[in-house]
Amino acid sequence: MFKPASWPRLAARGLIRFYQLTLSGLIGRQCRYLPTCSAYMDEALDRHGLWAGGWMGLSRLCRCHPWGDSGFDPVPKTVSPGADPLRPWRYGHWRRKPVCESVPPET
Repeated sequence: MFKPASWPRLAARGLIRFYQLTLSGLIGRQCRYLPTCSAYMDEALDRHGLWAGGWMGLSRLCRCHPWGDSGFDPVPKTVSPGADPLRPWRYGHWRRKPVCESVPPET
């Protein structure tokens, strides 16, 4: 069975799934990134927990706008080095260009 500590994370993931099954179809698929913003948020919550994953997802939502970038932008495998619970904004990448961690950057 699920531990009580995981209930908030499951509730947040349930809300994301509800959005994906209902409102996402009505609004249309307008996300500029791959994976979509809702899938990114769901994976970030699953991988990093409610606090860190929530801030990562929020930063992704802030980057997803008509004047923003687009492309492949996966959830980071690890938390940013300067991030901690007292400075939660450091969990997210607020102005990062989409990068793939498996492909080395161009020099």
